[in-house]
Amino acid sequence: MPQTAQIALAGYGLVGRRHVEAIEHSGEATLAAIIEPNESYRAEASALGVPLFADLSAFFGRGKADGVILATPNQLHVEQALACLDAGLPVLVEKPIATRSQDAAELVKRSEATGLPVLVGHHRRHNPIIKEAKRAIEGGAIGTIRAVHAQCWLYKPDSYFEEADWRKRPGAGPIAVNLVHDIDLLRHLCGEVSTVRAIASPALRGYDNEDVAGALLGFASGAVGTVTVSDSIVAPWSWEFTARENPAYPATQQSSTMIGGSHGSLSLPDLTLWSNGQAEQHWWSPLETQRLGHKPSDPLVNQIDHFADVIAGRSEPLVSAREGMRSLEVVEAIQQAAASGDMVHLD
Repeated sequence: MPQTAQIALAGYGLVGRRHVEAIEHSGEATLAAIIEPNESYRAEASALGVPLFADLSAFFGRGKADGVILATPNQLHVEQALACLDAGLPVLVEKPIATRSQDAAELVKRSEATGLPVLVGHHRRHNPIIKEAKRAIEGGAIGTIRAVHAQCWLYKPDSYFEEADWRKRPGAGPIAVNLVHDIDLLRHLCGEVSTVRAIASPALRGYDNEDVAGALLGFASGAVGTVTVSDSIVAPWSWEFTARENPAYPATQQSSTMIGGSHGSLSLPDLTLWSNGQAEQHWWSPLETQRLGHKPSDPLVNQIDHFADVIAGRSEPLVSAREGMRSLEVVEAIQQAAASGDMVHLD
């Protein structure tokens, strides 16, 4: 039986705990250690059968693993990932890869120079729904992509902001916290973004960031995209509510993303393909629908299995450090365009 990858987890918060659950359900990886300064978690680590280390330095000195997952605060991602590379360990960094793309660039450079893989936790790419959508688009099911729309409307309760004061500050609005997921999927499915226009409105709660924003994206292919995001709207149209990835969110029978092409259109995550079938492509021709099939599986577990494959040299990263940086650059461009009112061009 092949040996499983030994994975250490840094950061035992809400996201970190989900990674632990994913490792437990993975057939490719085993939890090796928890790295967390909160000593009160020692009993939980002991129950999981792994040691608890206060920080990465202590782990590097006495621990052992084949790779590290960083589910720590965003501002620590680059520094800690660089430390893992210095220790010769591949790393999976939670998204976003960094708080600023210029900081992420240093991590990209180090990873590519050393050959040590850095993966970014845009786990939606590991969802079978997205894999099937990618296959259908690349297979010509909708022809040439001409337009796309993604929507993320949620209502975060007051308690969400009271639990962590940083969520009220500039840069912690839904553009950076929520929209980065949808931007990464649009890049994955539709190609690179070359221009951005955007608008954002101050939070109704009076916090120092936005609570609603919209952006017009110009893709290098010539396609155009619109995205809207808000954490102050009660609505069923978001990936969280529609994809059934996380049981914490009540599921709805809606879609949150629409991709339109010259031969048809595809809605996600319901994987409904619209076309004229065998009839002439014409606005008077009847539209046919087809629900594309997929075998459901947990994208977080799939991501862990993929990390193990990358560690073993069986696969290249699906979301590399460079990919994570590019998605962050688009998010930064949206923030810049919203603040300035000008079109932002991306290299």
